[in-house]
Amino acid sequence: MIARWIVLLAASIMLAACSDENTGGPVDTDAPPPSPLLFEIANTQGELEGWLFGTIHALPDGTRWRTKALSAVVTEADFLLVEITKLNDSAATAKIYTELATFPGPSSSLKQSVSPQLHDKLDALINRSQFEREEFDRVETWAAALMLAQVAQTGKSENGVDRALIKDFRGRPIEEFEGVRAQLSIFDQLAFADQRDLVEGVITEAQTADSQPARLRDAWLAGDEPTLIAATQEGIMADPELREALLVKRNRDWIAQLVPMLKGEGEPLIAVGAGHLVGPDGMPAMLEAEGYKVKRIQ
Repeated sequence: MIARWIVLLAASIMLAACSDENTGGPVDTDAPPPSPLLFEIANTQGELEGWLFGTIHALPDGTRWRTKALSAVVTEADFLLVEITKLNDSAATAKIYTELATFPGPSSSLKQSVSPQLHDKLDALINRSQFEREEFDRVETWAAALMLAQVAQTGKSENGVDRALIKDFRGRPIEEFEGVRAQLSIFDQLAFADQRDLVEGVITEAQTADSQPARLRDAWLAGDEPTLIAATQEGIMADPELREALLVKRNRDWIAQLVPMLKGEGEPLIAVGAGHLVGPDGMPAMLEAEGYKVKRIQ
């Protein structure tokens, strides 16, 4: 769940320092027409203020996700607001990742951060990964968790929806909520106990991810809110501290940035991980608490 949750909730730059060759298997060409989450935002007078679109940050080649409704919004919107704008600057991303992820002192064995009963599963997951064992010992626990999560990732980050939308908005303003450093710092600032929970969650859930590789990708394509809500409450997201740091606090921070923009000039398309747009802690619910009317239009 953690790897699939990551691509729904957090941007692909978290793994951009590493290559991603996992395509997640063939795409079902007979699948129903796509309908990813798309919301319209209106003020108290019913006047249009912008749109919210739930993205996914990695997809297999050939995945069809564009719709007429989304294309119309892309054409009409005055600017784009995403989590991170510089997704293709791999050199800058790698530099920041290395700076934050590398231990300031001597290396430490990842096994020291993991319960002994998980050591065999950790070894098996490392053997399946594209990294050498020593690489996991040179980075902090949160970074090792993200590296391990790649084993179960179902898609390529270069096919991420964020990247496609950024290309669509060339020539128009593109703003960001966080940026590379701020987003990686969320993980870097986790307490060690929470970093340990993160990596143990990856190890424990790897087998489940193997048995249901397309579950959340299919839910994203269908706009299946119950399944997406469940993804923000299961596994590591059932941990109150991790859920607060990785989901709820970020949503509050984004709403604080977004409300002044909605009151300003222009109508934005806000495109963030789909996990941020569902449930009582989602951005639509938080906008409604601010007095806005949020209506799903796809």
